[in-house]
Amino acid sequence: MAALSAERNTPRRTGDRFARPVKGGVKIWLGALVCLDANGFAVPGAAVSTLKADGRAHETIDNTAGADGALAVGVRPGIYRFDNSAAGDAIAAADIGNPCYVVDDHTVAKTSNSNARPQAGRICDVDAQGVWVAIGGPVYDL
Repeated sequence: MAALSAERNTPRRTGDRFARPVKGGVKIWLGALVCLDANGFAVPGAAVSTLKADGRAHETIDNTAGADGALAVGVRPGIYRFDNSAAGDAIAAADIGNPCYVVDDHTVAKTSNSNARPQAGRICDVDAQGVWVAIGGPVYDL
């Protein structure tokens, strides 16, 4: 496709909540770190290298008895606090600005575990309660 040769009114999407179709056979809890699988279905965060972190679930959706895409979950990108991993994979203040990786639907780690874990997002802060992570698509306040 050729480059623009005149002005263009490019549409802008407002709002920061996306409805993602949920993978069949899964339940996503409110507050969970949500990932997308290779087919674009929402699943709870897990240490599966092919997943892509998408945001935080803003509702609980139970699709354990449904087919792929039978239900959708509201997901929002943003900066959220998740639990910190343990031992050698614990995230410290020195790691702020670096990527972190999905352990499960509420925990992030310092390393990818030899590329076994998907990237969760960028570490924004670390406190006694966990790790603040910029996660998901358009994060406007970065």
